[in-house]
Amino acid sequence: MSIVKNLPFEWLVGLRYTRAGKRSGRNSFISFISLISMAGIGLGVAALIVVLSVMNGFQKEVTDRMLSVLAHVEIFDNSGAMPNWQQEAVDARKNPEVIGTAPFAETQGMLVRDDVLRPAIIRGVLPAQEPQVSDVARQTRRGSFNALQPGAYNIVLGIELARALRVNLGEKVTLALAQGQPTPAGVLPRLRSFTVVGIFEAGHNEFDSSLAFVHLTDAEKLLRIDAPAGLRLRLKDMNRAPEVAKELKASMPGDLFVRDWSKLNANWFAAVQTEKRMMFIILTLIIAVAAFNLVSTLVMTVTDKQADIAILRTLGASPPSIMKIFMIQGALVGILGTALGVAGGVLVALNIDVIVPFIEHLLGVQFLSKDIYYISTVPSDLRWPDVFKIGGVAVILAFVATLYPSWWAARVKPAEALRYE
Repeated sequence: MSIVKNLPFEWLVGLRYTRAGKRSGRNSFISFISLISMAGIGLGVAALIVVLSVMNGFQKEVTDRMLSVLAHVEIFDNSGAMPNWQQEAVDARKNPEVIGTAPFAETQGMLVRDDVLRPAIIRGVLPAQEPQVSDVARQTRRGSFNALQPGAYNIVLGIELARALRVNLGEKVTLALAQGQPTPAGVLPRLRSFTVVGIFEAGHNEFDSSLAFVHLTDAEKLLRIDAPAGLRLRLKDMNRAPEVAKELKASMPGDLFVRDWSKLNANWFAAVQTEKRMMFIILTLIIAVAAFNLVSTLVMTVTDKQADIAILRTLGASPPSIMKIFMIQGALVGILGTALGVAGGVLVALNIDVIVPFIEHLLGVQFLSKDIYYISTVPSDLRWPDVFKIGGVAVILAFVATLYPSWWAARVKPAEALRYE
């Protein structure tokens, strides 16, 4: 209490105006409007935190599934092949961020089964080394990834690709490559029969429906090269991939082309970031509407308190002091509403894995069907920089909303205000 008593009088009066008066019904109504404004700001802040956390959760979920198949960094030799890939792998591992390397070769082709044709990306890998850079071996649901043997012409298909081709383990598919071979009848596509020995499920439709793995030796024969096309790397921190790619480009000898995983999916990440920005703007407008309700609240307060303002002016209070009183009142409402919204939003975002199943059980619905979205729970990834940004925007909007009513209060003339009192 002693701290409150030692505050400047502007703070004391502003705090008093924020609370409801005991005798005045009008004061009670004004304070009710203040509570509504506070609740509106809180709900807007909480909604924005929860929505951005869920969007971050979906982005993280999709990214993790993508990177279970993609490498963090890929290195190519511009000559088209990398015969000394073992030494290149040693050089790449000199970077402390690199924790796994594996050679590969890749091409595009058409998989044919009876009358069904499906385009596919054919990736040649070494089954013993591939687990260092991807999780495909662990994601193989049927068959065995290690069944890829050199010269056996075996193939591992994505689950959706296998379903589209209507093929099972042990059955044959034909690979047609775009690189044709000249014949007396003209240029014909090169064909090769493969035996399906495994089916994997990455949980990402793009890869499950268009990706297939063969042994690296078989891929080299198909592409008519005598070495892998490049190296795939896994890093300690995938978020440092662009930085590490630049470091590897500068430190490794030879004419190399280096790209990171974000470049492979630049359009998708750009779309996600645009969607997040638009969602932030849309939900910020909700906070703005609630914050600018403070304008009407403060205007009503100024109208109701004109006699008080006049008395304060006659006692020596300056116009800036009067302005400060109402700015303090509005700022307190904004700060309290923001604090409540941040607390509620963080609480919901951290416990969304409990809240959503409870709502689904209560209403008898399922928000996410595993058959469609490959996940059955709503993910959430709370990021504190987002929380601080949202809280800061809410407080700034609330402060801006106090400027006009406070300026109007400072212009009240004592003689006119007291004329009918």
